[in-house]
Amino acid sequence: MTLAVVGRPLESWQTTAMPSTRIALVVEYEGSEYFGFQLQAGQPTVQSELERAILRLTGERTRVTGASRTDAGVHALGQVVSFITASRLPLGNIVSGLNYYLPMTIAVKGAHRQARGFHVQRTAVSRQYDYRILNAPVRSPLNERSAYLVTKRLDVSQMQRACGALVGEHDFASFTSASGVSVTSTVRRVYRADVGRDGELVIMTIVANSFLTHQVRNTVGALTRVGLGRMSLDEFQSIMERKQPGLAGPRAPAHGLYLVRVNYPRPFEEEIDEDLQHES
Repeated sequence: MTLAVVGRPLESWQTTAMPSTRIALVVEYEGSEYFGFQLQAGQPTVQSELERAILRLTGERTRVTGASRTDAGVHALGQVVSFITASRLPLGNIVSGLNYYLPMTIAVKGAHRQARGFHVQRTAVSRQYDYRILNAPVRSPLNERSAYLVTKRLDVSQMQRACGALVGEHDFASFTSASGVSVTSTVRRVYRADVGRDGELVIMTIVANSFLTHQVRNTVGALTRVGLGRMSLDEFQSIMERKQPGLAGPRAPAHGLYLVRVNYPRPFEEEIDEDLQHES
């Protein structure tokens, strides 16, 4: 990173009015220290840290938009965010400069100039979440903040069979929390739902067009009961069919959940950069 560029006095960036552009970032974060992605008064959030780093790098106060509003304690490998800037910094300098100012728990993995018509939320066609369960007889300090500990061995084959009921377009009302949050519809389309074992880790992967509040964590809670032999496949299916908020669960803890990627009609880099080439 060129510290001479990053460290230039902020007023030198503001001497001339420049046309603004929208930048999209791919962001990774360890969410244990944050009260979720979205701004909350008086609380540390990923959005507030990103906005603070942009201010320090460019001298601009700007709002960051995220593709997915992860909850408190949830992690991300491929969150996508965007912001408007008049800065002429090259994209590589934006990445290195923001990482210089961001805390160690947040990193920008890439930056792209956003094409006209592309929106990090509305253009997305699906989102992938993984949930990690440490299925081991004793706790692991190295996994304390990154995986949910279940000490009794899980029957992954039964959990995988239950996942079959999730795929497709269904009313997932039973898998959302009875929080009083109003939604237009509780119907969602799940494109993929899998559970697999990798040594002591049991990982659930789910891809859907969008998710209801706490849908993934409530789903993992119900699947864990299946894996422990405390719920039959018929009971799991019945929970779906009853469409009663709060019925699935218990809700798995946040620290095992990861936003892995946000999917767009084309690969993320092509969606942005290729359109810009056509406009130039």
